[in-house]
Amino acid sequence: MAATRPEASLVGAVSMGNGNAVEDVEQLVRSDDPEHPANLICELCRDFYKLGWVTGTGGGISIRHGDHVYLAPSGVQKERIHPSHIFVLPFAQTAVPKPGSQRDFLRIPTKKGLKESACTPLFWNAFTMRDAKACIHTHSQHAVMLTLLHPAKDGQASFRISHQEMIKGIRIGGVGKTLSYHDTLEIPIIENTADEEDLTEGMAEAMAKYPDAPAVLVRRHGVYIWGGSWEQAKTQAECLDYLFEIAVKMRLAGLPLEGGDA
Repeated sequence: MAATRPEASLVGAVSMGNGNAVEDVEQLVRSDDPEHPANLICELCRDFYKLGWVTGTGGGISIRHGDHVYLAPSGVQKERIHPSHIFVLPFAQTAVPKPGSQRDFLRIPTKKGLKESACTPLFWNAFTMRDAKACIHTHSQHAVMLTLLHPAKDGQASFRISHQEMIKGIRIGGVGKTLSYHDTLEIPIIENTADEEDLTEGMAEAMAKYPDAPAVLVRRHGVYIWGGSWEQAKTQAECLDYLFEIAVKMRLAGLPLEGGDA
């Protein structure tokens, strides 16, 4: 069943009738600090676009900063996002975001046509189940191809690889200590749905079943990756994309993905 676009509920200065409410809210996305979440999201989306991860308006990123969550808008040219396009939500929501549920917002962009990311409830999975501070969603071709090479067995599927140097950039559960060269990385693969929000439950179930996984792959779609900071999330996204690419090449060459004897 198609997900219904959730209603928005403004909280904070706006709902209190503060005469300076609009200006107060705009301060949430105005900063000269290049590492302010509103600036970072724009920079990272441009970088990810160049990598082919967020082309065609797909993909997205969210950063949790203190009590606030910053979201890239949905369905826009990700390489052209401006800080004024960013949505800001309180992390403490009236109800945990789920498909079709109402969200509490601190700031909604004034530009017409902008919608919050359809990934919102999936980002919240990472925030609440892993205490992540950033979550990245890409439509990497390497991720998509990898899922096609790992068909489900008994309704379940996962990607496993070991003895690769880039595994050392991956953290247990996405937020713990880094893996070693000899460790085996395993990432669950869930089936795609017609609407992004409808992936929420499947992602949560996969995260519960694979607590050490730093990401969840979505067949024929892409991947969700998180970290204890935006730097960790970005680093792991880069390392995982490398591992996805080399795994596809190894499978097509008939080489085993686990063990160091190939």
